[in-house]
Amino acid sequence: MKMNKFAFPALIGMLFFSCEKNELNQEALDGGITIITQSRGATLGYSKNSGVKILDINGLQFKDLNQNNQLDDYEDWRLSFDERAKDLASKLSVEQIAGLMLYSSHQSIPAAPGGFGAGTYGGKPLPESGMSSFSLSDQQKKFLKEDNLRHVLITRVESPETAARWNNEAQAFVEGLGMGIPANNSSDPRHGPVARTEYNAGAGGTISMWPESLGLASTFDPELVERFGEVAAIEYRALGLTTALSPQIDLGTEPRWNRLKGTFGEDPTLSADMARAYVDGFQTSKNNYETSNGWGYHSVNAMVKHWPGGGPEEGGRDGHFAYGKFAVYPGNNFKDHLLPFTQGAFKLSGKTKSATAVMPYYTISYGQDRKNQLNTANAFNEYLITDLLRGEYGFDGVVCTDWGVTGNEGPQPEVFMGKPWGMEEKTIEERHYQVLMAGADQFGGNNDIKPVLAAYQMGVNEHGEDWMRERFEKSAVRLLRNIFQAGLFENPYLNPEETKSIVGKPEFMDEGYEAQLKSIVLLKNKNSILPLKEKTKVFIPEKYIPSTTNWWGIKSEEKWVDAINLAIASKYFELVDNADEAEVALVFISNPESGTGYDPEDREKGGTGYVPISLQYGPYKAEYARSESLAAGDPVIAPDINNRTYKDKSITASNYKELQTLLDTKKKMGNKPVITIIETGNPMIFGEFEKETHGILLHFGVQDQAILDILSGKKEPSALLPVQMPADMKTVELQKEDVPHDMDVHIDESGNSYDFAFGLNWSGTIEDERVRKYRKM
Repeated sequence: MKMNKFAFPALIGMLFFSCEKNELNQEALDGGITIITQSRGATLGYSKNSGVKILDINGLQFKDLNQNNQLDDYEDWRLSFDERAKDLASKLSVEQIAGLMLYSSHQSIPAAPGGFGAGTYGGKPLPESGMSSFSLSDQQKKFLKEDNLRHVLITRVESPETAARWNNEAQAFVEGLGMGIPANNSSDPRHGPVARTEYNAGAGGTISMWPESLGLASTFDPELVERFGEVAAIEYRALGLTTALSPQIDLGTEPRWNRLKGTFGEDPTLSADMARAYVDGFQTSKNNYETSNGWGYHSVNAMVKHWPGGGPEEGGRDGHFAYGKFAVYPGNNFKDHLLPFTQGAFKLSGKTKSATAVMPYYTISYGQDRKNQLNTANAFNEYLITDLLRGEYGFDGVVCTDWGVTGNEGPQPEVFMGKPWGMEEKTIEERHYQVLMAGADQFGGNNDIKPVLAAYQMGVNEHGEDWMRERFEKSAVRLLRNIFQAGLFENPYLNPEETKSIVGKPEFMDEGYEAQLKSIVLLKNKNSILPLKEKTKVFIPEKYIPSTTNWWGIKSEEKWVDAINLAIASKYFELVDNADEAEVALVFISNPESGTGYDPEDREKGGTGYVPISLQYGPYKAEYARSESLAAGDPVIAPDINNRTYKDKSITASNYKELQTLLDTKKKMGNKPVITIIETGNPMIFGEFEKETHGILLHFGVQDQAILDILSGKKEPSALLPVQMPADMKTVELQKEDVPHDMDVHIDESGNSYDFAFGLNWSGTIEDERVRKYRKM
C-alpha cells in the first residue's frame, strides 16, 4: 500500500542521516497550506497565513513555531517525544499550561443554530452568516485563542471532507498563536452501524460501520477487535482526529446498567484481551507507516475509560446523574474491575506499550479509598489516581476527568448538569484544585480557563509558586507528549480529497460488515427452523417505539414503525401483510426499557424517588431488593434521603407492547413458526416469551441486512453471549453489582443455558477454542 505523503501528519523520530543531499518537494493545498516533504526528514505542513516560517539547518527543514528565528528543542523532530515535551512545557506560561488542561465541550461541525452545542458565526447562525460549514465558530475561536484550549471533542460532522477542511482551518488558526501548539482533536466512538442502511459489497460510505463494543465482545475474537482499531484509526486520522475517547473497558457486572452496551461484557479476562487489542489497533502504526516506537501516520492516542471501573452501579443507576453517583462492591471484588486496565490497556503487545490516557468515571467508588477514607468521585480521589493508578500501576499518561465533573449539579437528582459527586458543597474552583491535587491533568467539558487559574493560585497559596509551577509542568509534559506522538507539530494538515477517498472506503465497509455478521448470536433454533429458504413467505409486524425522555428532559411521542428496512427484506423473502398468508413470522423487538431507577413523580408523591430497573417487559415488584441501600447521600439537593432502597416498588417496561406484539403474533400464527430477533444492550429475562418462539437471534446493534443474511443462511452464526441472561428478576436482585457470572441463567425448552460464552450455529451448540478459552467452568 502506498503511503500518502501529506494526507496524514508525519512523525519522524531519531533518524540516521547520511551525507546525501536532502531532496525537498513542495505541495500546495487549499487555504494557503504548504506541505514540504524531505528525503532525510519529517514531512512538514504549515499555513502561510500563520506567520510560521521554515528554518534550514544544515540542509534539513524545521518549523519555527514560536517565530523566534532559531531552532528550539521542541521544534526539533530529531529529538525524542519526552525531550521535546519537557522543553516546551518549560517555556509555557501558566496561562498556556492551563489552556492545555482544558478539554472542550462537544463540538459539531458545523455548529447547530440552537440547542445543545449551539454556535454562531460572526454573531449569526451559520445559514445567515454567509460563511462555509467548515469555518470556525465564534465560540471555537474564543476558546482556542483566549482560553488557550488545544483539545477539542468533535461529535457530528457534515461530511468527511468538511471535517478535513475544518481541521485545516483550526490548525492554521492555532499555528499562529503563542508557541504554535496544534489542536489535538478527538472523538467518542463513531463507527456504530446505521440499521437501515443497505450494504453493497464494494460500495463506500461516510464511515465504516462495525458492531458496538458489546457486539465486538460477542465475537470473542481479539484479532478482529485489533483490526477494527487499525481501520478506525486510519479513518480518524483522515478526519483530523488524533485521540479516541475509547475504549470503554468497564466490566459489565451490573446487568441493569444502561451503559453496559459500551463495554466488552462482564468477564475480566475477555475484557482485558479486547482492551489490549483495541488499544494496540488504534495506537500502533505498522510497516512503512511506523515512524518511531510504534507511533506513526496511522496512530491515534487511546483514552481508556472509566478508571477504576464504572460498572458496579448500585441498582444499575448511572453516574451521569445524582441518583447514580455510587459504585458499590458488595462482593469485595474491586480488583477484578482493574484487570481490563492493568492486564489489558496498560500491557499492550505492540510497541506503544500502554494506552496514553485514562478517564475516571463520574462515580464514587464507595468505600475503596484506602488512604484517606474519602467517598469522592474518582477524579477527585488522590488514592485512586496518585497512589493506585500512578503509584502501584505506574501509569504516567494523561488523566482526564469525565465531562462536567467540576460543574454544579442540578436542582433535582434527575436534572442533567454538573456531576461533582462527593464535592457538591465545594466551589467550581475548589473542585478544579482537588482534581489537580488528586493527580489528574485535564478537565473534560471545560472551555473556560478561569477556574484552572484560580486552582493554580490555590496551589501557590498552599505549596508555594515553585511547587505549583512544577505540578503544572508535570501535567503539561503528559499532555504535550500525546500531541508530539501523533506528529501534529510537524504536519497537522489534511488533503480533503484524500480524506474523501479513505473514510468509508469499500474495503473498510466490507470488513465492518463482516464483523457485524460475526457479532449476531443464535440462541434458539427449534427443529432447525433456521436458516429459512429463499422467498419464504414472511410476515413482519410493525415495531412499537415507546415515548421516552432524554437527558435534557425532552419527551418523544410513542409510535409504530416498520420493524426493518422492508425494501431490503423483500430481496430475501416474500413479504406478506398478515399471519394467515405467512409461512413464518419475524418479530423484531428491543430489550425491556424500564427507565433509570429514579422517578420524579414518586418523589413528588412523598417517596424517595428510587424505583426498580427491570429486565423484563411485564409488571415487576421488587420484593427481593435490599431493604437498605449500600450507599446514599445528597447533601445539597436531597439531604433527607439516607436510604435509596426501592424494595416492594413496582414498574412495567415502557415498551411492554413489544412483548404483546410477539405474543399476539404467535397467537395469529398458530402452529406456524415465529422467529424473534432482539436488539439489546443489556441482559434480559427470556422466561416471558422464549417458549412461544421457534428461533431467537440476538444482536447488539447491526445493519438489518446482516440479520437477513443470517436468517437466510447466506452466513452462519458464530457469536457467543458476552454476558449472562438471567433466569428471573430474583436472581438479578440477589446478584452482587461488582461480581461477574453470579446469576442463575435462563434454561430454554431445548435444555440450553443462556450463560456466558453460549451460542449456536447450524450444527448446534458452539464448542470451539474460544469457548474453551473463556468459558467459566
